[in-house]
Amino acid sequence: MTAAITADDFQRLALDGVPFVRQLGCTLERLEAGRVDVRLPYRDVLLRPGGTISGPAMMAVADVTLYAVVLSLIGAVPLAVTTDMTCHFLRRARPGDLIAQGRILKLGRTLAIGEVSLVPDGDLEADSVCHVVGTYAIPPAHKREG
Repeated sequence: MTAAITADDFQRLALDGVPFVRQLGCTLERLEAGRVDVRLPYRDVLLRPGGTISGPAMMAVADVTLYAVVLSLIGAVPLAVTTDMTCHFLRRARPGDLIAQGRILKLGRTLAIGEVSLVPDGDLEADSVCHVVGTYAIPPAHKREG
């Protein structure tokens, strides 16, 4: 099924609407209806003591991925927002690019629930380093403009 938003339109919306996303350097690797992969490119600034990628960096890319998953089904709705996000850090995220693999679990009229697994690039079949489940609020049609 074709996504309700193009990769270029999502990149524009995410980078222009949320300048912090530009600082992360995230790139869209796959965009399908209900399934999205986003790359978090490695940089030293993402590390925490012990040489592991920090939790806040993983949470941020997971949130960007959830946003893309939701918009892949509802189109460009800038005011769709995170209402809940639960992160489970499962093992050490070693220095290197991470791929956030997102999918939709349930899409309703006002809420969308999705999940994201973060895996090391180059070993996409590896166990996740982080698992995230999140909920996005979808504004009513008459309140969808940013």
